[in-house]
Amino acid sequence: MKIENQSMITEFTLIGFSNLGHLQILLFFIFFLVYLTTLMANATIMTVIRLDRALHTPMYFFLFVLSCSETCYTLAIVPKMLTNLLSTNPTISFSGCATQLYFFVGLACTNCFLIAVMGYDRYVAICNPLNYMLIISQATCMQLVLASSFCGFLISVVVNVLVFSVPFCASNRINHFFCDIFPVIKLGCTDTNLKEMVIFFLSILVLLVPFVLIFISYIFIVSTILKISSVEGQRKTFATTCASHLTVVIVHYGCASFIYLRPTSLYSSDKDRLVAVTYTVITPLLNPLVYTLRNKEVKTALRKVLSRYSLSKTV
Repeated sequence: MKIENQSMITEFTLIGFSNLGHLQILLFFIFFLVYLTTLMANATIMTVIRLDRALHTPMYFFLFVLSCSETCYTLAIVPKMLTNLLSTNPTISFSGCATQLYFFVGLACTNCFLIAVMGYDRYVAICNPLNYMLIISQATCMQLVLASSFCGFLISVVVNVLVFSVPFCASNRINHFFCDIFPVIKLGCTDTNLKEMVIFFLSILVLLVPFVLIFISYIFIVSTILKISSVEGQRKTFATTCASHLTVVIVHYGCASFIYLRPTSLYSSDKDRLVAVTYTVITPLLNPLVYTLRNKEVKTALRKVLSRYSLSKTV
């Protein structure tokens, strides 16, 4: 009976921003420009890190992987959203919805773990600098990245099974602009409380546990920085090694926690859509901008790459 009910729905309608009428055209151009900027910004970060040997360090290796993951993350959501903004019938197939949710959750979880790994990297760099290259070796970097990706997509498989094992026999209208967990599971016509509890536990594992570990690492980092005798040295150490990462942590975990670390009874479609725009469209742009504008090494490397390119054009 469950399989029969589920097969009755072959596609979903993404309500998204349909209530905004002609403003959807304006939103399309705004989101399209932000999306292009995000792609170019992340591509720039990855290119600069790849070309400048001074950035061939664990910190920038993790930033390279994060930029790559953020690019894939936006590809899973934004192109379909842009298409639907111009469509009079914004639909997505059942398999397309499951695929989108799989990559969205997998990449989002991977990003959470990667940001925590970057926090650990900063902790070792400041609190144990003499053994930094020994502890954060090239092999360790690869293992941490692979572990982050494996855990992220393993959790995504579990979430997908939980969400799409629900029989959908009523409405097929998703009150969102993409296939997110709670808007989809709310369409089920059976009791989903147990599944939602499991998803909530996984959200704690993905969001709260890494955040607590990052918080603890920053306690040790700040304690070490305060031992530096000069105030200027304290400021410079924190600004060059931690400020960018801390900004990303606050925005990334803050937005995601607002959506996923609360009961579904408090779900508010309009408010949550606005927050979802932040973590699916704005945050992927924020990461490269923060690391470019606030990081002296990246800015220096960017100028070197640009001058090298302009010099090669004139020769």
